[in-house]
Amino acid sequence: MFISGVIILIVVGVIGVKEYIYKKNAKIEIVLQDDLTLEFNNTKKVSDFIVSLNGNIIDDYEVSFKKIGKKNIAFEFINDKNIKLKYDFDIEVIDTVKPLIWLNNSYSLEKDSETVLTDVILCGDNYDNKPNCFIEGEYDVHTVGSYPLVFKAIDNSGNEAEQAFTLHVYEPDNSSNNYTPEYTNFEDIIKEYKNENNQIGIDVSSWQGDIDFEKINNAGVEFIIIRVGTINNEGEHVLDKKFERNIKLANEYDIPVGLYFYSYADSIESAREDAKWVIEQIKDYKVDLPIAFDWEEWRYFNSYELSFFGLTSMAEAYLEEIEKAGYKGMLYSSKNYLEKIWFPTKYETWLAHYTDETNYSGEYTFWQMMSSGTVDGIRGGVDVNIYYPGK
Repeated sequence: MFISGVIILIVVGVIGVKEYIYKKNAKIEIVLQDDLTLEFNNTKKVSDFIVSLNGNIIDDYEVSFKKIGKKNIAFEFINDKNIKLKYDFDIEVIDTVKPLIWLNNSYSLEKDSETVLTDVILCGDNYDNKPNCFIEGEYDVHTVGSYPLVFKAIDNSGNEAEQAFTLHVYEPDNSSNNYTPEYTNFEDIIKEYKNENNQIGIDVSSWQGDIDFEKINNAGVEFIIIRVGTINNEGEHVLDKKFERNIKLANEYDIPVGLYFYSYADSIESAREDAKWVIEQIKDYKVDLPIAFDWEEWRYFNSYELSFFGLTSMAEAYLEEIEKAGYKGMLYSSKNYLEKIWFPTKYETWLAHYTDETNYSGEYTFWQMMSSGTVDGIRGGVDVNIYYPGK
């Protein structure tokens, strides 16, 4: 084969395609891997696709793509004649991960409920914004009973997941609920968990009412994470009713402050707007600790039509804005969602896991260990957190 004075000899071997390209004294001899695929959101180096090359790659950079499909990999290398050459080849970025169905072996609905199961049972995918989610089997929400069903999900790459479950339709119980939560005193938490490598504090919002900061300071609260605000029913940013009071008094009593915003963002753009609004509200106050992105719309997740990658990208957009403004950012979420939905990020993690000892294997800087703490200066319960500055 002759192309513009270049002689190319292609030999197909067992390992891959071997090419000899002669142009003057510039010779390229390369054997590529048989498998030229890359899993979506995974990372490989250029050299991982090469079996052998007659030279050394100048920049063996990491390859990662945010979209599936054919992608071109180009690189430069110095061959065995000390000549700098260019080469490129195509790979296929693929998605082989099954969708996630967030469902146990059973699900319960009140008789005559108008709930649509495929709306409220979380069904999502790492890559597709809207996998095909459906239920096989017959059931009647107007008739009490147990119905064996199968929930299925298929993404655009053809990956399938299914979960067998029993739907229990039950008569509503109108009797009063006399459940009384068990509270744990902040003093007891300090005795059990406090050491030289951590700090113990609380996170608060308007739900805690007017906090007596002198009392919580004397009780040993070492830091406080304050809700800045959220979104109202009209889609407007609104300050937490106690935010200004809380942060002013925390600053006055020299209690280190972290912040969070309860977001309903549905896009990168709206997450960035959340962050910009937060930055504007806090500019006149001292903020010592990270500012968290708190997104908890799991019951309505399907309606957002977000992939898990899209959700994580949205959080990262918020946190990027926060850090551009000179603050530290962190992602807030519970253990199960961190393990099954959120993609790893470079930002710190505020872990919510209500237990005596967490078994979360990922990295985290803050651990929200309970929502049922009590501390002098606050009426009712409050979230208790442990901060690990060295993590």
